[in-house]
Amino acid sequence: MELSDKTARQIWDDVKANPNRARFGFGRKAVLVNVDLQKAYTSVGEFATAYETDPRQIEHVNQLAAGFRELGWPVVWTRVSYLESGEDAGAWGTRTDTPDSLQNIKYGSVRAEFDERCDIAGSDVVYTKRMPSPFFETPLQSLLVWHQVDTVVLTGGSTSGCIRAGAVDSLSRGYRTIVPEQCVADKHESYHFANLTDLMLKYADVVDVAEVLDFLDQRKGAGA
Repeated sequence: MELSDKTARQIWDDVKANPNRARFGFGRKAVLVNVDLQKAYTSVGEFATAYETDPRQIEHVNQLAAGFRELGWPVVWTRVSYLESGEDAGAWGTRTDTPDSLQNIKYGSVRAEFDERCDIAGSDVVYTKRMPSPFFETPLQSLLVWHQVDTVVLTGGSTSGCIRAGAVDSLSRGYRTIVPEQCVADKHESYHFANLTDLMLKYADVVDVAEVLDFLDQRKGAGA
């Protein structure tokens, strides 16, 4: 195992600056999957479980969503919420039972509400998930087959949790996987940057959000 005195952020900066890193690249058609941009994780100051990395995160996500809709490409929003009993949270969600525990993001609760800054259109797809990956026991895979996409763009949180799980599942299903850096967030910079590094090296292209917007503009120019 290689040892280092560098911080997770410094290691990430080194990886990002490497001009020779291999890329998966964008494919022909993409889906935008916005993971758990709900108040339990975005209402900083209201819930202890909430966090913020880039203050413009949701603004960037909304901009991406508008570009996807203009192309007629699918836009998906996921959130977690559970039965009053918490039994559908499984071992993952019922490890603890405090006001901030996962199992206590109940259906209809404020914690389960999407952040009011999210621009969710009537044509968008909304899924409730119960485990980290947006693919696990949701209809997401069937939706992507129907739309014949080959690229998954992931936003939301957390970088070390649901984004990472989604990226692993996405790549495992054969999709090119893109993570716009400004559009994902985590509780602590160490987890955030360490997982951006791991995602870039193994499972996804971690890119500037401007690169995704440029890709959308190119597809518009080509008639999608």
